[in-house]
Amino acid sequence: MPRKSSVPNRGFRVADQIQRDLAELISREVKDPRVGMVTLNAVEVTPDYAHAKVFFSLLTGDPAQTEEALNHAAGHLRNLLFKRLHIHTVPTLHFIFDRTTERASDMNALIAKAVASRSKDDDAS
Repeated sequence: MPRKSSVPNRGFRVADQIQRDLAELISREVKDPRVGMVTLNAVEVTPDYAHAKVFFSLLTGDPAQTEEALNHAAGHLRNLLFKRLHIHTVPTLHFIFDRTTERASDMNALIAKAVASRSKDDDAS
């Protein structure tokens, strides 16, 4: 029976480790006032480990300014990751604001509004 390749799983493991380490490094090492309460939602690493897209969301703050500040700190964060990760190539980091939680919140508000409107219609009947 042929052995399954562990390469795809390794990519996921590396991305997961980068996400965990970056979350800690951002909270401890990034002193830029534009970076507030950041949550790292996902990390996608290219197959050659040259680049990593780091998707983040915010509790408060300006997404564009935070994205700019994180991308400005990306080189420093990459150097710190290099000391922690035991891989040959540490990817270049690209921070991207993730609007998924924002969209989910908007959808929940719309659903709640529709349900409230419907219950008013039912009460009026």
